[in-house]
Amino acid sequence: MAETQSLTLEDLAELVPAGTRLLGLDLGTKTIGLALSDTSLSVATPHDTIQRKKFTKDVNLLMEHIEKHDVSALIIGLPLNLDGTEGPRSQATRAFVRNLAQHTDLPVVYWDERLSTVAAERTLLEADTSRKRRAEVIDKMAAAFILQGALDRLTNIAAAKQT
Repeated sequence: MAETQSLTLEDLAELVPAGTRLLGLDLGTKTIGLALSDTSLSVATPHDTIQRKKFTKDVNLLMEHIEKHDVSALIIGLPLNLDGTEGPRSQATRAFVRNLAQHTDLPVVYWDERLSTVAAERTLLEADTSRKRRAEVIDKMAAAFILQGALDRLTNIAAAKQT
């Protein structure tokens, strides 16, 4: 496989074929939250949570989702520190993407995920979701917040090009 391309959303807007989906990932130490876009690239929906075991098993499950849902690119949450700097979690995310490059040549866009889990938690609390249920869905909800932010930006990029 070629090296996974890390792009900006502006670059990605030119590459995504019509009718395909984007997959958002919230990489945690124990789980990977997944969210899928619709084919019009306007709505992110929480999709699934992969319980992390070993890298190869995790990637195989991830690749199954990519193939099953005709995914053309990945939006991966980059866990920046609140001051915008990169710490150990950001480095771990970039290492995951480097290793992922051995399994796919899909383009990758990093998206600032600061506070995405906080926003997902707040949404679930406002919906009066039980603690048990919140624990089950928080990672895929965070992935949906990450992906929705990127989709909204893609929409703005497309609108700017039309003016």
